[in-house]
Amino acid sequence: MTISQNTPDKFINWHKSTYSGGDSNCVEVAFAADGTVGVRDTKDRTGPHLEFTSAEWRAFVAGVNNGEFLVP
Repeated sequence: MTISQNTPDKFINWHKSTYSGGDSNCVEVAFAADGTVGVRDTKDRTGPHLEFTSAEWRAFVAGVNNGEFLVP
């Protein structure tokens, strides 16, 4: 994972979950042609964002699906 201080042009189609409410506590995800995944705060779309490799993103999604991040 890397942190980028600006949003590069490689991320053009940002998506917010349809499960997101209207309380501005949302993130958006974009998939670049090179497989990189970007994640940014919806409230600050021009601010810093996180970048994940496709392998890192697959591991994260697998962890979510397996319940690894559930709070007991």
